[in-house]
Amino acid sequence: MDLLVRGGTVLTCDPSNSVVEGPILVRGGRIVAVGPTATRLARRPHRVLDATGAAVVPGFVQAHVHLVQVLFRGMADDLPLLSWLRERIWPLEAAHDDQSLRASAELGLLELLRGGTTTILDMGTTFGHEVVLDAIDRFGLRARSGPALMDVSEGMPARLAVPTEENLRRLDALERAWAKHPRVRVVASPRFILSCSERLIRESAALAHDRGMLVHTHAAEHADERAAVRALLGADDVEVLARLGVTGPRAVLAHGVQLSDEEARRLAEAGTRVVHCPSANLKLGSGIARVHDLLRLGVVVGLGADGAPCNNNLDALTELRHAALLAKHRTGTETLPAAAALRLATIEGAKVLGMDDEIGSIEAGKRADLVVIRLDGAHAEPGGDAASRVVYAARASDVRHVVLDGAIRVHEGSPLDLDEEEILARARTQARRVHGRALG
Repeated sequence: MDLLVRGGTVLTCDPSNSVVEGPILVRGGRIVAVGPTATRLARRPHRVLDATGAAVVPGFVQAHVHLVQVLFRGMADDLPLLSWLRERIWPLEAAHDDQSLRASAELGLLELLRGGTTTILDMGTTFGHEVVLDAIDRFGLRARSGPALMDVSEGMPARLAVPTEENLRRLDALERAWAKHPRVRVVASPRFILSCSERLIRESAALAHDRGMLVHTHAAEHADERAAVRALLGADDVEVLARLGVTGPRAVLAHGVQLSDEEARRLAEAGTRVVHCPSANLKLGSGIARVHDLLRLGVVVGLGADGAPCNNNLDALTELRHAALLAKHRTGTETLPAAAALRLATIEGAKVLGMDDEIGSIEAGKRADLVVIRLDGAHAEPGGDAASRVVYAARASDVRHVVLDGAIRVHEGSPLDLDEEEILARARTQARRVHGRALG
């Protein structure tokens, strides 16, 4: 039957950033109407979802996450990027098995869904990605997800360095297997330059171009990483990636903290996308991305929490607050007001993934991915601009309802059709086992 979301302040994130005090009508997984006409068009009988006193926003899009790392939360604190990878993350990833991969993905998906994230761009590890894709499918999120591609073994466990041909064969097989899925697609994910041969990057990018896939990688993240790339190849990572085919509207670079003026201009000219991960950049000491400059140049910028061991949560609202505040610190208090920040986690994130014709805003004809966020807590009252209250005051615990593809997935703060206690218990058990295998 029809779904009528009624009583909330609708922050549409449409081209005009319209704010509507009125209902939203959903039918067959799509938005039919927003505003007074929604009630008139609703068929009888219909279900009513109460949003009284709340903001209704598009489902959050997180354009850079690592589901396979969720079990490592609290196991890799207070290290710079390269040490964090070599001493903690890579040994832990190498210790995964199918059971721990499943537990990690499920815990991450539970956290994401409860916090209002309905779409993700995810990077796995070098093996077992079928398990991750299966979990995404079962949990019902929209996703672009691929195994990390790595074939250079220096500084990492041997299990993670997969021969180039095998990386490409596995990617090809996964893409074919998921090519017709309605919500999930496979992406090419060369992890970053220091872990990949030039051939692996070039040929995975070419495969992605041929199949219409995204290419998802890390770039310009940390000063030490950039120095290592420059010493190895005589050029910066963004230049090398572009030369190897990782460029254009289907290329997604996570972080971009260290971008120069010239690199930012080249990304804008090429249409290459960038994902801002403010919490992870702070925790790893990478710096503050120049979001205002990128947006001014016309670069499409999304948001992502990155991974649980470098954040340490997957909360889109935390990233929204940090993105808005850090932009003001870097380029002035008028930079990235709340309504503009909210777009990074909604319609701009959808543009990063090439999905903005279907999701990212609350408009008639789009898929019905909606989040109802309570604004009646002591930390969000007594009033004021709704977008400001969402971006600067709201917490993941304020997410009251989540509608994904027209179906209610979280109701009154509780996930439907998911056994939360079982997911948590399995995650605790598997986290201990992975830690024991990796770090003793």
